[in-house]
Amino acid sequence: MDRPWEADPSAGFARRLGMSAAQLGSTNGRDGCPDIWELDNGDIAVIGRDLTDSYAARLPPDVTIATDERLVVVPGTMLRSAKPDIADD
Repeated sequence: MDRPWEADPSAGFARRLGMSAAQLGSTNGRDGCPDIWELDNGDIAVIGRDLTDSYAARLPPDVTIATDERLVVVPGTMLRSAKPDIADD
């Protein structure tokens, strides 16, 4: 069965949504930084901690993670700071 949406690996980074991890104090600048980006095709890229294995056994009944997907966690302040940059449409 074909999926109705598929990620395009050729899409480029267009703009950061919200503030950087450094601006939010969510990084020490050495060990990686969570981030949220809009890609040039309108999709969103999220960089965060991979907690797929930690959450796998306690997902809500209607949530599934495909073998090529990962559950990623970012600081709540990061997503809230991105709200003004996310279109309502």
